[in-house]
Parts: sequence; structure tokens; C-alpha cells
Amino acid sequence: MTAYANVLDLIGNTPLVRLRNFDTGRCELYAKLESQNPGGSIKDRIGLRMIEAAEGEGKLAAGGTIIEATAGNTGLGLALAAIHKGYRLQLVIPDKMSQEKVFHLRAMGVEIVLTRSDVGKGHPEYYQDMAQRIASETPGAFYIDQFSNPTNPKTHETWTAPEIWEQMEHRIDAIVCGVGTGGTLTGIGRFMQRSAPHVQMVLADPKGSVLADVVNTGTHGEAGSWLVEGIGEDFVPLNCDVGLVAKAYTISDAESLLTARDLLAKEGIFAGSSAGTLLAAALRYCREQSAPRRVVTIVPDGGGKYLSKMFNDYWLMEQGIVEREHKGDLSDLIARRHRERATVTISPDDMLMTALGRMKLYDFQQLPVLDGDRVVGIIDESDILMAVVGREDRFRDPVRSAMSARIETVPASADVDALLPIFNKGHVAIVMDGDKFLGLITRYDLLTYLRRRTK
Repeated sequence: MTAYANVLDLIGNTPLVRLRNFDTGRCELYAKLESQNPGGSIKDRIGLRMIEAAEGEGKLAAGGTIIEATAGNTGLGLALAAIHKGYRLQLVIPDKMSQEKVFHLRAMGVEIVLTRSDVGKGHPEYYQDMAQRIASETPGAFYIDQFSNPTNPKTHETWTAPEIWEQMEHRIDAIVCGVGTGGTLTGIGRFMQRSAPHVQMVLADPKGSVLADVVNTGTHGEAGSWLVEGIGEDFVPLNCDVGLVAKAYTISDAESLLTARDLLAKEGIFAGSSAGTLLAAALRYCREQSAPRRVVTIVPDGGGKYLSKMFNDYWLMEQGIVEREHKGDLSDLIARRHRERATVTISPDDMLMTALGRMKLYDFQQLPVLDGDRVVGIIDESDILMAVVGREDRFRDPVRSAMSARIETVPASADVDALLPIFNKGHVAIVMDGDKFLGLITRYDLLTYLRRRTK
């Protein structure tokens, strides 16, 4: 066994695996598992190499500050190198990024600046513009600027692409990439253009991004929004050479996220949202081919950063990605249906500390109190607080001692407007079908329902 000097030596040499449980037509489809890098993504490669290049060019002094705009993964790659090289790291991140990424970065000592994800380039709160401004105002700071840093594509041209070329034994017909900065597509494309010009570079682009339109038509309209993280843009990055792309596919959020979940269910590969976009495009490409071809797609990062999003069934329902059976009544508004054993409840004989722990675990402010299948009350944070202030021993008292028996019930057949008086009292609506408890409706549930109706 080999002992490595530090985790930076573990970057690269990621495995390539054939996907056998998808319909790939006459093609062989392989996945390059960049999720196996120590920081969990393909961005570990450029994080290390861009810092090394800045050091070699004298742009980054010992103990200096690195500033970057990132969707999260480049930040993790930079953080790995910064830890071992002794740099301070400050990242500007759009607020649509998963909490797992933010928690991960903060645990590594990174300073995080969250900014808006609903504004475009040129706006002062656009994450790249903000990072550049912070760097200009911070003495001794170096702005990495992965979107135009030439080391970004060079890293993939001299490191990632040769790995793929050797692992595939010099037999490749197409490679599917996404574009965040454009470094991966451009670097791999340049290598293949030189070493195997017959290899087609295929772009997988989220619906709402402008890049597929630029490839297919040479122009683009106004950018939209998308849920997939790390790829797609509202402009063409300087590091993105769209001239290398032979074909581009636009992939919806629903197809991307569900394909990533299929990758886990069918192949056991736990991947992030962008991997779903790339795999969906790769599958479309493979199924269009009339002759056998060998195709490589990238798994840019792992799925652990997306547990609260694409691997959360309730989040998918809120986003309209997954549809449930519709009854045409108020039960359609219930996020966690009791008949599906999804409602989080508490017993009247459970302790108050148990109720509080359950609220914290599921991030709820109140719980219905059920005695068997019968709703006997509701308990919220304020009920517990009033019971234990000055008498902390009461945390062991039963829930029935502090719960409110004055519950606000509404029949499933009622109109949506019947919820408003309940919410005005600060209560949640307990939905009933006769004597049968169906679940709770909160203000947030109603807002989610109304928002989905506008789509």
C-alpha cells in the first residue's frame, strides 16, 4: 500500500465504469467518476492547478487571500489546496446552492458570502461581479476567476482528457460534458481535437441556460432559471469554446433530477444533479446512433451534497418534479400525508423533550398529537416553552400536559379560502375526512400550492 503525503495527492486517476443497466441502444456508455476525488468533484483538479499556477506566476504570496465566485464545488477544491498551502479563502456563492455544500465549506474554515441567484451578469449582486469587487477591495487578495482563468481548461487538456484517453484504450467516439465555466469541455475538446479529431464533443445543457441555443443556432434569447447546480449559464464564459461542440441537448430539470436518481437506483452510483443532465443527454445521443459507438459521460460530483434537494421526495414534490395522486380537494395541499405514514406526529404520553427533539429533527414548529388514529391536540414550540420556563424538570412531563386541545379542523371537501381564518389565528389546519385524520396544511404548504399553480 502507498502512503500519500496529503489528500492533494489523491486528486485525479478517478475510475471509469461502464453503465450496463440503461438502454443505450447500440452504444457502450461509460461514466468517468470525478465524484471520487477527495473533495468530491471534478473541480478538485482545477482548484489545485489554478492555485499552483498563481504561485508560479507570483500572483499569490504566502499567507495570502484567495477569492472566488463558485457554485460550491470549485470552492471545495480550492479549500483543499488552501488548507495545505496556508491560504485564507473567501467564496461568493449564489443562494440557490444546497445547504450541504455551504455547511461543508464552512466546516473547512471557508468564509462564505451568499448572494442572489435571480440576477444576471452586470448586476452588483451577481456572484461573479461581487467576487471581483470584493477582491479589488481586499489588500493582497487574488481573484481566481475560474471563468476566464486559462489554467482551468489547460488542467483538463493535460490531466483529465489523457486519463480518459488511456482508460478507454484510445477507442472513443463521443464525450458528453456540461458547461459551468467551460473548462472541462474546452480542455477535453482541445486534447481530442489534437489526438483523435473524430471524437464528438456533446454538450448537455439545463433548460433555461443559453449555451445549447448558441451551439445549435448561433444566437440565444433571454436566459431562464433552472434547479440543476454547477452547469448552465446566461452567457458564454471566456473559457468555453463552443466551436468544439458537435451536438447539444437541452435537458429539463425533471429529466435531469430523475435521471440522477435512476443512476443511483440502477447502477448504485450516487451522483449530483449535473450528472443527471449529462447522463440524460448521453442516453439521448446513444439512442440516436445507428452504428455502435463508445461514449463517455462525466459524473462531476457526488450526491451527498443534494440530500436535502433531489434525493428528498418532498422537495421534488414542492418543485413539481414528482406528481402525486390528485383528489381535487384540500388533501392535495398536504405535504406529508398521514395515510402514506409521512406525517410526523407525537403521542400524548410521550415526553415534552421527545416532542421538542422531533420538531428539531424535522425542522417543524408544531406536531399533531395522535392517540391511535384520533387527533387529540396539537403542540408547538411555544407550548413547550411556556411549560418548562423556570421548571426545566418538566421536560419529562407528558405531552398531554402542555398540548392544546383546541384544534382547527377542516374537511377535505372545503374550499381553499377556509384555510385563511385558521392561518390568521397563527394555527395550522388539520384536514379530516369524516373522523379520519389526513394530515396538516401550513401557510408554507398553501404558498407552495399557489406558486405551482402559476407555472
